[in-house]
Amino acid sequence: MESLEILTSQLIKDVQIRIFEESFPRIRQCLNCLSIDEVWQRPNQNSNSIGNLVLHLCGNLRQYVISGLSEKVDVRERSLEFSQRGPIAIKQLIDMLDQLESEIAPIIQTLSVSNLIKERMVQGFSMSGTSILIHITEHLSYHTGQIAFYTKLLKNVDLKFYGDMDLDVRSS
Repeated sequence: MESLEILTSQLIKDVQIRIFEESFPRIRQCLNCLSIDEVWQRPNQNSNSIGNLVLHLCGNLRQYVISGLSEKVDVRERSLEFSQRGPIAIKQLIDMLDQLESEIAPIIQTLSVSNLIKERMVQGFSMSGTSILIHITEHLSYHTGQIAFYTKLLKNVDLKFYGDMDLDVRSS
């Protein structure tokens, strides 16, 4: 396998871990410990509810992965992600995440070197496939952190994202 193919494979593997093994499960975990009122509560007029953040992430990932990487028609209506006041049921939000995951996973899995270097327009920006992967990973992680923070604030719980792992272990 050539160096570029190895790098592509490693990048895809790392993105898949961050999205499908970390962020999506963490968002689901948060949603499952909240009430519908908590999911749609806004801390203030300048903040979004957890429900809005889920809608926003679904819209963003669809736009960047399905429209951007797969070059399908972009049907995103970004402003609706933030204007929604709910309540959309928690199960429906989780179903939306599940559907999104099933749609984007095969796209990400099958990316090639040429997909990663190709430039395309997404949300008014010229981006390579690599830029798109970096964007969706950091954007999803950013909002996952907001969802986790707000869940901890509302519930006063340790979400135990790392279980009982010893995170103080040092590198050799």
